[in-house]
Amino acid sequence: MVRVRFAPSPTGPLHIGGVRTALYNYFFAKKNNGKLILRIEDTDQTRFVEGAEKYIIDSLTWCGINFDEGPHIGGNFGPYRQSERKHIYHKYAIQLINDGYAYYAFDTAEELDALRKEYEARKATFQYDCNTRNTLRNSLTMPQGEVESLLKSGIPFTIRLKVPENSIIEFDDLIRGHVSVKSENIDDKVLFKSDGMPTYHLANIVDDHLMEVTHVIRGEEWLPSAPLHVLLYRFLGWERPAFAHLPLLLKPDGNGKLSKRDGDRLGFPVFPMQWTDPKTGEKSSGYKESGYFPDAFINMLALLGWNPGDEREIMDKQEMSVSFSLDHVSKSGAKFDPVKAKWFNHQYLVKADINDILEELKPLLKQQNFPIPDDEKLKSIIALIRYRADFIKDLPDVGNYFFVAPKTYNQSDVKKHSTPDSVAWLNSLLNNIDKAEWTSQSIDTALSAFIKENALPAGKIYNILRIAMVGASSGPHLADILFLLGKEESINRIKAIIKFLC
Repeated sequence: MVRVRFAPSPTGPLHIGGVRTALYNYFFAKKNNGKLILRIEDTDQTRFVEGAEKYIIDSLTWCGINFDEGPHIGGNFGPYRQSERKHIYHKYAIQLINDGYAYYAFDTAEELDALRKEYEARKATFQYDCNTRNTLRNSLTMPQGEVESLLKSGIPFTIRLKVPENSIIEFDDLIRGHVSVKSENIDDKVLFKSDGMPTYHLANIVDDHLMEVTHVIRGEEWLPSAPLHVLLYRFLGWERPAFAHLPLLLKPDGNGKLSKRDGDRLGFPVFPMQWTDPKTGEKSSGYKESGYFPDAFINMLALLGWNPGDEREIMDKQEMSVSFSLDHVSKSGAKFDPVKAKWFNHQYLVKADINDILEELKPLLKQQNFPIPDDEKLKSIIALIRYRADFIKDLPDVGNYFFVAPKTYNQSDVKKHSTPDSVAWLNSLLNNIDKAEWTSQSIDTALSAFIKENALPAGKIYNILRIAMVGASSGPHLADILFLLGKEESINRIKAIIKFLC
């Protein structure tokens, strides 16, 4: 069975790049009738942020990314927090030492810092690897008795992987193709820290194996670590899962990885939900609070780096799951487009259930002290104005003239569309419109007949009438506006602009 996992660290809010990784894992699991696991990788307690795990789970739940196993729902392969699994990892580190694939290192942080500075002075970079390890304080260079004595005395140590010399580490990535790296370019990573906790590298491999993960679909930033992980699987004698490294999400200009700073600078969120920093109280905006539909958000995000193989852009989760294939994931980074993000939300707004919009719109109207029409009238208003908005929160402003009469008129529109005869035409129209049956069709017919019978310029009449209703020469179909405003209100607005023009 296909088993995939999303394994974030609770070190802060979940970036939309992480959401996309979770989403692709979700699609892959659904496409292959597999299981999706949420695992919290919290071995680095120094970077742990209070509330981050809950934020991650809440965000993914809002996105509609549902897991089969995880810390919030359980499962047969738990615990699903690495901090609750720390008793598991030590024996595998010892196994690697006993098999000659790892070693104890007793170098202090101060000693290593001094080495780095020494190398920097020579304009070189220090790396703990096959070229330097035989000159350092570790179990490869020290007598066994001294090593045992240090271990018994409680002297702090780390356990490092012994990367083989003069080797080529190779693997096939489902997105990147064939990857090969010389072992000399890989440092002897720490597998077990001096605080008794495993590093990401060891814990990640052990957990993926024990949880029977078949495919590791993760961000491009982990590609440099993949050769190390290939070695660990080999040394532990385990079958390696397939790797797929996703492209980065790039800044709108394509120059570098998308960051919170870009969002702050350009005015768009980079987190799925609002995040409040527990230490500073600083709030970072989220897509949920910005008014995005969760389905619009994930539809937009899914297409940043993947395509269904055809021209479709608007798809629901089921359609994307059926169409998803790693073959159609790009190798190159995907530029984030905040304008396109709004376009996606607009597409979902115009096809959303009007009853759902209605319930969300009412409190917004109340906040602005707008009179709230009955539900049927409000639904008709929504049906007209939602094509002119990107978000539900925009509707009160987009359609404000349906709730309150315009207090001012767009001066450039008035100048463009009024004539010395406008007042006379509007006074004449009042007599005709008062007799019309009040339906959109009847209003259309009455206006057309009035213009034709009096040989009037249609553009001038329609536009000055629209300005009277809306305050500007834009908006939905004029007869629909008049119908929804009602005869009395429409007449009052015509009288108001006549007074303004006089």
